[in-house]
Amino acid sequence: MNSVDIENRIIGASPRIGAPKPASVPSANTAASGPSFSKILSDQLADSGAKANVKFSGHAQSRLASRNIHLTSEDIAKIGDGITKAAAKGAKESLFLTDKAALVVSVANRTVITAVDKTALKDNIFTNIDSAMII
Repeated sequence: MNSVDIENRIIGASPRIGAPKPASVPSANTAASGPSFSKILSDQLADSGAKANVKFSGHAQSRLASRNIHLTSEDIAKIGDGITKAAAKGAKESLFLTDKAALVVSVANRTVITAVDKTALKDNIFTNIDSAMII
């Protein structure tokens, strides 16, 4: 047997008829199948937000994911209630402070524009807001 025959047998380039197929082993470079974390987060936010009539901009979704901020459906419902109250007072762009994060919200669009986790709030300045709400 020459070296080519040995390589073909090891690699399985010429399988025998009736022989079981070798199990495929994913390489280290292939990604796991299934949706990505950002897709799952986006879907969860969309589901919860639709119930509370709250949208999350792409920027806000990426900030929530990168800053590891997890909003529950209860949190999103509170944000929705807060937007309704802020709209009743004539607010346009509002800062919502929660126990987890600070959110800048476009009241007219019912959209969360960005998010900052509570550990990064110190020394931050929020501009272009006309109201603030603690929820």
